[in-house]
Amino acid sequence: MIKTDVNPLSNEIVLRPRFNLERGEAKEVLLEAFERHEGAPYHIRRMDDHVFIKFKTEDAHFWSPQLHLEIVEEEDGGSRIYGLFGPNPTLWTFFMFLHFGVATLFIIFGIWAYSSAVLNKPYGWLLGAMGGMVALWFIFYAMGRAGKKKGKPQMKELHTFLMGVLKDKAMAQD
Repeated sequence: MIKTDVNPLSNEIVLRPRFNLERGEAKEVLLEAFERHEGAPYHIRRMDDHVFIKFKTEDAHFWSPQLHLEIVEEEDGGSRIYGLFGPNPTLWTFFMFLHFGVATLFIIFGIWAYSSAVLNKPYGWLLGAMGGMVALWFIFYAMGRAGKKKGKPQMKELHTFLMGVLKDKAMAQD
């Protein structure tokens, strides 16, 4: 018996969507099933109970997603697969660095503008810089949306691959 808490990927994929699947197979059986598919058009890496599936270099682009699976043994003998779609960790870290940098500059310009206003010094350019930081946030948002749109077909491809591996595993047990 296979239970699933995942719906087919909708037209609107959220940022870093998560899902979980309940499986009747033991954890090691599932982990080995992914290891056997290493020759697929994906780079599959296993670390303990975690499986990372990403596109090989020739098929990857800047916005290519990856799929992180954690397979946990259940008490009843089955297992549960926790999945997370996300961008390349390097890209994710870079975007977070940019967002925190812009937020820090916004706060610095705000404090500086307040201090200048209290001291009766010109502060108009500081308010303009704060507006520039807000504009940068909107630019980053637009870039993220564009990247998500570009990566959506590959995310669906990873999902199809995952379900194919699990289907192959289920058929092999029958």
